[in-house]
Amino acid sequence: MIEYIVAKNIDERVLTRVAGMLCDGKIVALPTDTSWVVVCSHRSKEGIKRLRSISGERDERHFTLLCSDISQFCEFCGMDNSRFRLLKRLLPGPYVFILNTLLGTEKKLGLHRRELGVRISAHPVPEALIQRLGCPLYSITAKKTMLPENRKKAPHPGDGGFFEIDEEDLFEQGCELEDIDGIDLILDSGEYLPLTLSTILDMTGSEIKIIRLGAGGWPV
Repeated sequence: MIEYIVAKNIDERVLTRVAGMLCDGKIVALPTDTSWVVVCSHRSKEGIKRLRSISGERDERHFTLLCSDISQFCEFCGMDNSRFRLLKRLLPGPYVFILNTLLGTEKKLGLHRRELGVRISAHPVPEALIQRLGCPLYSITAKKTMLPENRKKAPHPGDGGFFEIDEEDLFEQGCELEDIDGIDLILDSGEYLPLTLSTILDMTGSEIKIIRLGAGGWPV
């Protein structure tokens, strides 16, 4: 099902309804400042289970905690002052930062790693939905390999253990995601998104490492 919206002026009734769906374990697709993502509430065990099934990914590093402000990171991740200043300078924007998790985060999110990718998109739709929901979204990039006819295509591992995603594997329009089994709702702002990915920076060690160079510039 598609819900057509005005990105910068979303009907409050739509936001309330979609937030309720996420609380109930539903899966929603929405635009970001790079490509389309598929999301669930990070508080919904059923939603996380369904999102992992839809994605076909087993490596947790493909999933990102999508937040509306940096303060939401603090519940899950730790960082020093220099890293905090860098995040504050670059966010919101097309970056994913991999951070070390705080004690207890793995249990909260059902993780098997002591690291977590976090992101704040500059797009108004995820920001508005997260604020209405009252908590971050667990997200993954929407890819054409999620379509039924492509599910058996094996991805190729890239640098840092991540699987490479080709720009041709991304979606431009929300209506293109309708054939992905398991998505309960598509929030479609009617725009064509660029076939671009976020820049991924690993901040878990003493030096910041580039995992993927995408729309966000680096070094800055």
